[in-house]
Amino acid sequence: MKLDSYFYELFEGLPRQGPGDSQSTKKALAMIQPLPNNVRILDIGCGSGTQTIELARHINGTITALDSHQPFLDELDRRISREGLADKIKTVNGSMFSLDFAKESFDVIWSEGAIFIIGFEAGLEAFKPFLKPGGYLAVTDLCWIKDSPPAEIADFFGIEYPPISSTAECLGGIGRAGYETVGNFTLPESSWRDEYYRPVEEEIGRMRKRYPGNARVAELCEEMEREKDMYWKYSDYYGYVFFVMKKAG
Repeated sequence: MKLDSYFYELFEGLPRQGPGDSQSTKKALAMIQPLPNNVRILDIGCGSGTQTIELARHINGTITALDSHQPFLDELDRRISREGLADKIKTVNGSMFSLDFAKESFDVIWSEGAIFIIGFEAGLEAFKPFLKPGGYLAVTDLCWIKDSPPAEIADFFGIEYPPISSTAECLGGIGRAGYETVGNFTLPESSWRDEYYRPVEEEIGRMRKRYPGNARVAELCEEMEREKDMYWKYSDYYGYVFFVMKKAG
């Protein structure tokens, strides 16, 4: 999918830039035991920060929220102000490809729906130096959750996301990267249907009204609708999986 100004405009209008839900964020956070007092968390690829806000509500500590697209951070800053969380969350414009933090400076690194940008195993390796010994990494990634997917959806991801692998393959990657798996679970379908695709549909309608006759906007909206249709047909075969892991102490 082409990442142009129209793409970003569509996603700037969404509460989430990918599937997810607050209950899943809390469930993953509960796997991190004991959660350090005055915990330091780095949220990589935070987007407009729905999960960042949720994390901040349930910790005693601080969160550095990193993204490379400033309008997402601007929206997160507005949310931080509304929620009164300025003492807990700091936004930083930066790239996951060149993290500019002190080594071993975070107790927890979080990344919902963003590790695909760098690649699952590449991300595990890239993030590890910034975790304290015994620190935790929590990420979501797109996985096959059922064997032998039909040709239509296999071909779709062969174009849209060729690195997609199974949950078991990702668990193997966690071990190869030198982490211990704490737990994993598949996000519920509601995190796609209600939390993500419903707002997508509403934003698509607004985009079409704003740009009547614009061929690129029409193409983008059709691509998003096809993606949604694929999920409606084949949600038994793939989903986002939350992986929580621990770095060796």
